[in-house]
Amino acid sequence: MKKTDWAVYLRVLCFSAVFAAIGNWISTMKSGAPVTPLQAVPGMILLLVITILGQLIWEGINKVSKKNLPAIAYISLIAIILTIPGFPGAEFTAASINKIGLLPLCTPILAYAGISLGKDLDTFKKQGAAIVAISLFAFLGTFIGSAVIAQLILKLTGVI
Repeated sequence: MKKTDWAVYLRVLCFSAVFAAIGNWISTMKSGAPVTPLQAVPGMILLLVITILGQLIWEGINKVSKKNLPAIAYISLIAIILTIPGFPGAEFTAASINKIGLLPLCTPILAYAGISLGKDLDTFKKQGAAIVAISLFAFLGTFIGSAVIAQLILKLTGVI
């Protein structure tokens, strides 16, 4: 990435961390065990550092080889290594990140996805009704498939 790209990348990551910390606070308030944004700072900083390191590794490998895994693979690998029991600081890392829920982390991502989708609205209009019909069938198929699998698993395990 160019320096200007990294500046934007870091700014987006920082804003996402702030929004996720606020979302985490709201989410944990509803569950009865609030984690304030200040309490979530160590976990958010660790997540930011892990994300930046994973992105740097991805870029480095991308320069050397055309075949490369997605950046999320490197980010996940770093996070897994840092939380292996016995690894120096693993307990602190796991405890800090454990204070942050998955859903609050998804909120900024989904907001950015919606914004990027909104800017391509003209493209969707050109697709016409066919894209709407295909999307509805895809959503319906996914929903029905998930419901059938859940029903089978719950019946087989004796939950229902």
